[in-house]
Amino acid sequence: MSQNSKTLSRKTTIHIRFFLRKYPALLYVIRWFSISIIIGILVGTASAGFLESLSWATKFREKHIWLIAFLPLAGLIVGMLYYYYGKNVEAGNNLLLETIHEPGKEAIPFKMAPFVYLGTIVTHFFGGSAGREGTALQMAGAISDQFTRLLRLNQNERKVLIISAIAAGFGSVFGTPLAGAVFGLEVFLIGKIRYNGIFPAFASAILADQVTKLWKVQHTHYYIDFIPKIDFLSFTYCIVAGILFGVCAATFSKMMHRTSVFFKSKINYPPFRSLFGGVIVALAVFVMGTTRYIGLGIPVIEEAFGKQLPLYDFALKMLFTVITLSAGFKGGEVTPLFFIGATLGSALSIIIPLPFALLAGMGFVAVFAGATNTPLACTLMGIELFGAECGVYVAIACVVSYLFSGNNSIYTKQKIGETKSSRFMNLNNKNFEDL
Repeated sequence: MSQNSKTLSRKTTIHIRFFLRKYPALLYVIRWFSISIIIGILVGTASAGFLESLSWATKFREKHIWLIAFLPLAGLIVGMLYYYYGKNVEAGNNLLLETIHEPGKEAIPFKMAPFVYLGTIVTHFFGGSAGREGTALQMAGAISDQFTRLLRLNQNERKVLIISAIAAGFGSVFGTPLAGAVFGLEVFLIGKIRYNGIFPAFASAILADQVTKLWKVQHTHYYIDFIPKIDFLSFTYCIVAGILFGVCAATFSKMMHRTSVFFKSKINYPPFRSLFGGVIVALAVFVMGTTRYIGLGIPVIEEAFGKQLPLYDFALKMLFTVITLSAGFKGGEVTPLFFIGATLGSALSIIIPLPFALLAGMGFVAVFAGATNTPLACTLMGIELFGAECGVYVAIACVVSYLFSGNNSIYTKQKIGETKSSRFMNLNNKNFEDL
């Protein structure tokens, strides 16, 4: 190499070092964007495959209703699978939250992904009432955490990785990347957001959503035909609705925890819990003569935006979901919460003079906000799903629901970073398992 070439190379190196010192975020962005691409491709593809499988299972079950009679047997088999081979991944979403709080040396077992995928498809195929968010998050977390050792991430970086995985799973499974990103940042620590994970969370959620769309997966669209101008009276109506949504969210969370405790206290052998829960759900379906309250319930959610529904729809869905999930069946709580919130909102139009479609949309996200303590993510979700015009309405409903849901959450490993009202509540930084 000539002297001129060496001099040029030395100058180039000096310039690069100077540029990096002046803009230290560049390396961070390049590194985490590269990691986010990996997460986005893998999680987006996993979500696409899961959503297509779930759609097939739902359609097949609705054409062969007799399959619901085998729900108890299906519950027993899935229960045995987890009891004998999956005890270390049975905690599900709570394992992800626990890993963020206390990132140890052991990676989340990869088997969590196929186990929860299989368990959820079986639940829906045979007629349980469950959702899909839990499965998407667990698949995303299990897949992404395998790169912790490969990329030599430290504990803080591993936290960001899991947050990004949660964001990618949530954003891709619902088609709401902005809400997914904020959900990943907001869900594990109430009242505080981990800002060093903002870029990876948004990048992973957006990329995962784009990959899912590239697989031609269709998400459900909801339409609010009329949104009135916000004024003092409508603002008041929003607060009233938000209070009711928050009480509903708290009721769901309490029922989930107490019913789980009941099953565990009365039935020592875990696989028998899902067997017994399956018997209750299957008998209820055949006695009532309807499949309206099992599965995801997407058709009923769409119905809530099209007409005023009776008040009992949300209560029955709550009962079916609580029994299904508390007994040990796999799936998520979020889509059932969408059902509960949308049908409750639609029914509330009887007493709250707001359009039933708007109330359905407010309930859709607000009950979820109260049950997961994620008002910011749910506000963004409402805007992404229903349009910016309803932003003020869904924001008020989500924030009020969050405040009135109290110290309750569907995630027991969620920790309190800052209390909802420090002047009136005296709580230490603990998780919801202690409350």
